[in-house]
Amino acid sequence: MKVHSNAALIASLVSEASRAAILTVLLDGRFHAAGELAYMAGIQPQTASFHLAKMVNANVVTVQKQGRHRYYGIQSPEVADVMESLLSIAPPVEIKSLKQSSEDKALRLARTCYDHLAGSLGVQLTNALLTMGVLHEEKDNFIVTEQGKIFLTNFEIDLESSMKKRRSFSHKCLDWSERRHHLAGALGNALLERLLQLNWVKRMPKTRAIQITPEGLIGLREVFLYDFENN
Repeated sequence: MKVHSNAALIASLVSEASRAAILTVLLDGRFHAAGELAYMAGIQPQTASFHLAKMVNANVVTVQKQGRHRYYGIQSPEVADVMESLLSIAPPVEIKSLKQSSEDKALRLARTCYDHLAGSLGVQLTNALLTMGVLHEEKDNFIVTEQGKIFLTNFEIDLESSMKKRRSFSHKCLDWSERRHHLAGALGNALLERLLQLNWVKRMPKTRAIQITPEGLIGLREVFLYDFENN
């Protein structure tokens, strides 16, 4: 059997510290300028540009041009899943300041994993859907039950549209901070977008942390039958 040598190329890209830092920033699912990525990754702008060019050429990162400006984002959900899985087996980052401790706590509570929910909130929400019978767990995926189709439709999630997307529909993603699976794929993205639309959660600036709003705590408890505030 012929070995797939391109796997080594991808492994070498994400194993370099600066590139790994950039990809971790990009797990927020947004597009960022090279200078912003350099600042957030703690490297020089020239260094960031060099690494971004390598990752664009390898189809790990994509670039969008707007006039003279270029903005970078993760190429696909599969890349984000790989990064989240690597983070789940990586040693924890040493906390050296109160600010760093606060940022770490916020990320562990709730964050985006590219385009779906992760952290404690993502795992708890997935568990609530399983307990309610909305989802059924299989080896690599979550399956929406007949009861679940009714529930999600009533929650105003367009299942038909999500199923038609050229990507995985409802696969498992290993959460790096919880060490358990959360819901990913097109359904995971649709769920996050619906929660944002309801203002039950909101994105935080310059981080991929997600904040649960006061109305979100009430809505999540009423709809998903789970006390997200005390778990």
